Amino acid sequence: MPKVLIAGGGLAGLSAAAALGSAGFEVDLFEARPFLGGRATSYPICTSAEGEPEVIDNCQHILLRCCVNLLDFYGRLGVRDRIKFYREFYFLEPGGRINVLRRGRLPAPFHFAGSFMRLHCLGRHDKRLIVRAIIAMRRERNRRKDLDRISMLDWLLQKRQTPHAIDRFWRQILVSAVNEDLERMAATHGFQVFWQGFLSRADSYEMGIPSVPLGELYAAGAWKRLGSVHIHVRSPVERIDESGFLVGGEAGAETADRLRTADHYICALPFERLESVGLDGPKLEHSPITGVHLWFDREVTTLPHATLLDRTMQWMFNKDSGKYLQLVVSASRDLTNLSRSEIIDIAIGDLRLYFPRVRDAILVKAHVIKEQRATFSPAPETEALRPTPESGLPKVFLAGDWTRTGWPATMEGAVRSGYMAAEGVAQAAGKPARFLVPDIS
Repeated sequence: MPKVLIAGGGLAGLSAAAALGSAGFEVDLFEARPFLGGRATSYPICTSAEGEPEVIDNCQHILLRCCVNLLDFYGRLGVRDRIKFYREFYFLEPGGRINVLRRGRLPAPFHFAGSFMRLHCLGRHDKRLIVRAIIAMRRERNRRKDLDRISMLDWLLQKRQTPHAIDRFWRQILVSAVNEDLERMAATHGFQVFWQGFLSRADSYEMGIPSVPLGELYAAGAWKRLGSVHIHVRSPVERIDESGFLVGGEAGAETADRLRTADHYICALPFERLESVGLDGPKLEHSPITGVHLWFDREVTTLPHATLLDRTMQWMFNKDSGKYLQLVVSASRDLTNLSRSEIIDIAIGDLRLYFPRVRDAILVKAHVIKEQRATFSPAPETEALRPTPESGLPKVFLAGDWTRTGWPATMEGAVRSGYMAAEGVAQAAGKPARFLVPDIS
């Protein structure tokens, strides 16, 4: 079978490797870091001088059941059973009042009707206008031609959404899903995520959270079923062209000894890295994410997760019996220049408003992770800048959530890109194969 080299061990590169490996291709994947997963990974950190290293996710990543390609990828690795799904979304107001959004007995797209109308965090007028906007979204999503040229906020204002509806409903759902502010997010991405995740099928909204650290999903054991795939960590690719990969090696190693060749190549590096390896990269901007890890001396909540209304912290995830919480702030530009201690103070101050037990709890340790280059910014008129899998070089294909996948920068988008690149390789090798799972319609 043909041989393929892949640069980059994030989800795009890993999914391409899994797809091609399952089709019998010989695959070698090179990753610069000592662990796999790219921006969706975990690693050990020392949070105190005396304690044992703590394995943490760089930031909590979740998926929805509509992420059909990501679930297919987990299935290829045999780890799909390590994703726990939840049927409730908890909207938490300052003061602690809980609002629950869950599906009822009606078919999609009406399955949320009962619980939506019972949400206390929105007024009747807010709900009425949100319903009208959803009806308009259903009507316009395949008809309106300017959705990539206007922001999601522009569209919401056109639909006369109230500030309350925007901040407590649309912003809470879409900013975390797309990792961009409503005023910077192209409406086409807001439409796509909301339709796929909340309207396409009655169970498509169900939230999947890994029950193990992210890095364990891609551990060495998962690749044993794909014997033709070989993973090389601590192996940075320094140059890519149609003649092969130049892979970083020991100091003084000859260039000829570092050149790796194959029949086809996939570059699955971040878009900002492309020029450094000799490829043309798209001129995209970044959007940051901040993750805050807090360990308390006691249980402070029994909720498994919640979206936090009206404050800086956007999402809470209960990682260990209510004592270890992960908080996430998407599109976190306002936190970029703040110190670690300032961010922790904001997080604790926010939590005290939602969880009274935090007021008496002792913070044992804390860790802050700022991902300044977390995703590309899906701004209006960005879609045309995203490349297809074809790189312009013979035998070289591109993969990454920044390619033109039809999705914003999500784990699903990354896997879609890997499968699309793998299909390109298979076609070029004269062994066409279909890896991409169609979206839920």
